[in-house]
Amino acid sequence: METALRAAVVTVSDGVHGGTRADGSGDVLTEAAEAAGFALGARLVVPDEHDRIAAAVVGLCDDDIALVLVTGGTGFAPRDVTPEALASVYERRAPGIDEAMRAASMAVKPHGMLTRGISGIRGRTLVVSFPGSPRACAENFAVVAPVLDHALRLLRESPTEHP
Repeated sequence: METALRAAVVTVSDGVHGGTRADGSGDVLTEAAEAAGFALGARLVVPDEHDRIAAAVVGLCDDDIALVLVTGGTGFAPRDVTPEALASVYERRAPGIDEAMRAASMAVKPHGMLTRGISGIRGRTLVVSFPGSPRACAENFAVVAPVLDHALRLLRESPTEHP
């Protein structure tokens, strides 16, 4: 029996970190990852601070988490620094994931073009950046779910078949 790959969820939010907001987006991504067959390896909440975001993601990647789902901090507000923090830890970007998520979001509402999320790879870990809205997290996880198995097999050097 194959062991389930581990996923982690990182919520970037001053409000959630400070205890003044519920973590709806983190809940959605946790449930989606578990429903997709991942074992939850960690769930973290960090404030909208570049160094805290980067350190959290690096720590999870170094712990051999296969998939890190980051939600929040991708908009235009002055404290939305998640893309900049993530860019500093990636070895390679995964722009196709971001393009697909933005296209799906824009099909629902024009504000989808305002998300600045960037996904990428660090070591053998795929990091996917989601907006901070629970609804957007659910919609965008559905977009990326069909490619996760293949992407992670490639990253972890497991045999794959191209469809």
